[in-house]
Amino acid sequence: MNIHEYQAKALLREYGVGTLEGRVAYTPEEAEQVARELPGPVWVVKAQIHAGGRGKAGGVKLARSIEEVRQLANDMLGMKLVTHQTGPEGKIVKKVLIESGVDIEKEFYLGITLDRSSERPVIMASAEGGMEIEQVAAEKPESILKVFVHPLAGLQAYQTRDLAFSLGLEGKAIQHFGSLVNSAFKAFMQSDASLVEINPLVLTLQKELLALDAKMILDDNALYRHPDLAALRDLNEEEPLEIEAGKHDLSYIRLDGEVGCMVNGAGLAMATMDIIKLAGSQPANFLDVGGGASSERVAAAFRILVSDPRVRAILINIFGGIVRCDRVASGVIEAIGQVKPNLPIVIRLEGTNKDIASQMLRDSGLPFIVADSGLADAARKVVAALN
Repeated sequence: MNIHEYQAKALLREYGVGTLEGRVAYTPEEAEQVARELPGPVWVVKAQIHAGGRGKAGGVKLARSIEEVRQLANDMLGMKLVTHQTGPEGKIVKKVLIESGVDIEKEFYLGITLDRSSERPVIMASAEGGMEIEQVAAEKPESILKVFVHPLAGLQAYQTRDLAFSLGLEGKAIQHFGSLVNSAFKAFMQSDASLVEINPLVLTLQKELLALDAKMILDDNALYRHPDLAALRDLNEEEPLEIEAGKHDLSYIRLDGEVGCMVNGAGLAMATMDIIKLAGSQPANFLDVGGGASSERVAAAFRILVSDPRVRAILINIFGGIVRCDRVASGVIEAIGQVKPNLPIVIRLEGTNKDIASQMLRDSGLPFIVADSGLADAARKVVAALN
């Protein structure tokens, strides 16, 4: 679950990470009032959306007067901000963060995530702060420093000192850096986050280390342990179809293609997406209806597929193990009767009660295209129907 910058900063502050003083505003009038209550003479107005690259897209601006804060907030609120992470559709800015400005001596990058190859948390740091970490990794991979934290021993003092020395920090800044990294790591672990990213982490002229920007992603599977963090969810920033899928316990991620996929099992879903690409088209989504899908859940999944205007054909690929093929057929027939889509639909059913399901589809009188010669056959048929 993504949260906003101002929420991430508030959470990090609870663990002792230094941040700039600021508050969120929903109107130009609120932005002006916040600025009046913060020390100047410079303020920063930052659009709050769930995407990076805001600065390059015009979503982060400096203001040198109270009036300019209000004007910038007025310009940003309601605008469609398009960054490399939002895609061309962009995101509408509904709130802005107003903060006091700060004198910066040096910018750094700090990130904490889980390294799956080592099965340990990894702390990444770089003196190339303020840049996208993907760009740094591509252009200067040697500048990204990594420390792997043993799950039992925990983060050690020598590890944070090594990072501080490698970043070129001196004097008291070394101790301050160690304290900040420990606080950020504690926040990462105790909030069940999958990512904590501070970019840039700045050293001020006053030799303070502050999180100038912050991003956190929380593990959805652990939110039951953190009802206070679950309350930070902003549905306005999420894909409506993904929200609807969540109501039915469906694993759904919208993509950019034109072939809607309904599959049971994550591995089979990934294979289905791959073979659609091999057949010459692009998947419009990842959709796993799960091993024990009811006909109601299948019907809900189908309605989600046809609600996507980019979907021009649908491939249903079900292996009947735990979920029976006849249950899937029942759900699809029910959904088509309700939605009446004008789209080609290719169905491949294998496994438990396949013959019963095939008879149900034939008796329905609906114009299904049946693929009975394997997954590759199903992919070829849906691409042919699409074209």
